[in-house]
Amino acid sequence: MPIFERTFIADSYANRWGFGTHRALRRFTQYARSKRYILQCDIQKYFPSIDHAILKSLLRRKIKCPQTLWLIDTIIDNSNKQEPMIAHFPGDDAAHQRRRGLPIGNLTSQFFANVYLNGFDHFIKEQLKIVPYVRYVDDYALFSDNEAQLKQAKKAIEDYLAKLRLKNHPIKSQLFATKQGANFLGFRILPDRIRVRTENLRRAKRRLRNLQADYANKKIPLRKVSQSIRSWVAHLEHGDTWRLREQIFATLIF
Repeated sequence: MPIFERTFIADSYANRWGFGTHRALRRFTQYARSKRYILQCDIQKYFPSIDHAILKSLLRRKIKCPQTLWLIDTIIDNSNKQEPMIAHFPGDDAAHQRRRGLPIGNLTSQFFANVYLNGFDHFIKEQLKIVPYVRYVDDYALFSDNEAQLKQAKKAIEDYLAKLRLKNHPIKSQLFATKQGANFLGFRILPDRIRVRTENLRRAKRRLRNLQADYANKKIPLRKVSQSIRSWVAHLEHGDTWRLREQIFATLIF
């Protein structure tokens, strides 16, 4: 990890020591409130689409030790079967089946995922010259006061991703004004406030009800309940959620 960490940009936030979701959210909010437009994209089925041959070639740019490369190849080659992907790119041979896909939960997969898009990060910042940019795994956003610049960037990005055998999600990838508000990491970032997304709030309330039931049935101790609630509250505190928390905890009885 230290070998590659030196090459990662400062605005790639997933699966890195000292980075994480809340730091990414603060950076996203800073850019969203200082720029007029956002190009927000999601890479379609990212982990199942990662091409083994391309990933190995990217790793070999920095790793030369034969034994380490053997171990890396063994981990990649023995990835459990992923969901089928139907994706064709220019120059494909219909008879040739490329190996692709990494298991989402593995720590090695999370690290490989950052390596796979590292060149893409530098392409946006250094070649497209769009510095206000944030990426968290397969979710990324570019910001600008110039809408035409982002429209041009979108085509260049699609061409670059095709070289990695990746595609943007056709629905989740959009260009719009930041004043409309944008969803990111479970929050909705608006010009004057940050709200919890309705979908995330609904899931959280369901988890709290399950905690209540488990505690009432003596399946978990109060200490575990407290830890879970404190963790959730700490997450909520990154948004403008004081009234929301008051409302929820006024009815939450253990």
